[in-house]
Amino acid sequence: MHIRTDDLRGPEIHALLEEHLQDMRRISPPESVHALDLEGLRRPEITFWTAWAGSELLGCGALKTLDDGHGEIKSMRVSGARRRTGAGRAMLQHILGEAQRRGLKRLSLETGSQPEFAPARQLYASAGFAECGPFASYVEDPCSVFMTRTLR
Repeated sequence: MHIRTDDLRGPEIHALLEEHLQDMRRISPPESVHALDLEGLRRPEITFWTAWAGSELLGCGALKTLDDGHGEIKSMRVSGARRRTGAGRAMLQHILGEAQRRGLKRLSLETGSQPEFAPARQLYASAGFAECGPFASYVEDPCSVFMTRTLR
């Protein structure tokens, strides 16, 4: 598996992100969909990575800088065919490493509260994330679970 910074121009990532947005819209009400589209992911405070096995796109993830000491995980997604293969954990570890390299003290995320998001919540919990209240511009939402982790 190779993880690289991505410019969001390839058709493979367009397809994976469209699948991601469609799933989020299917599972959550519109006001609870916090997934970013291509333009949102191209903002300067966001670094976006993709994971590959040869020419096959396995998944993606992003790190958004909120302030000097706090970052947010965005757009974690593994392709349907590659779920439960370690691609998501590898991407999460990559993002954690990059956040530490940048000197961030805390990393947070928002994910869904619905049953479809249980594997994601389990992955984050296994990496040391714990539930917390809303952060940044988020507000309480019964469809959201907020998680955070202190970094070394």
